[in-house]
Amino acid sequence: QVQLKESGGGLVQAGESLGLSCATPGLPFLPYQMAWFRQAPGKEREFVAGIIWGTYSTAYTDSVKGRFTISRDNDKKTVFLQMNSLKPEDTAVYYCAAARYYRGDFSPNVNHYDYWGQGTQVTVSS
Repeated sequence: QVQLKESGGGLVQAGESLGLSCATPGLPFLPYQMAWFRQAPGKEREFVAGIIWGTYSTAYTDSVKGRFTISRDNDKKTVFLQMNSLKPEDTAVYYCAAARYYRGDFSPNVNHYDYWGQGTQVTVSS
């Protein structure tokens, strides 16, 4: 059973917006935190944004601050990533991740997350 499922990726031009969703239909627990990561070709997977499930606290990597917003819907147990003013360097596969336990708030360590989605491609043309 799929635990996390991303949707909403696509091809946009620089300056445009895109919204990603991460549904958690099969997640067997309430997560401590959830996050969005991204991986560009030839690069390591990097932390983009995170949200603490219980407090709604959020954090972002510096390169997306002021442009991206992470949020969650309690009833639907869905996490969102609203991406505005997109740049070509935002091009990557975006992954949703869930951490069951505390291993550091907004940890950038991929090994601290227990479940991952399959990823969704975001391409920003110049």
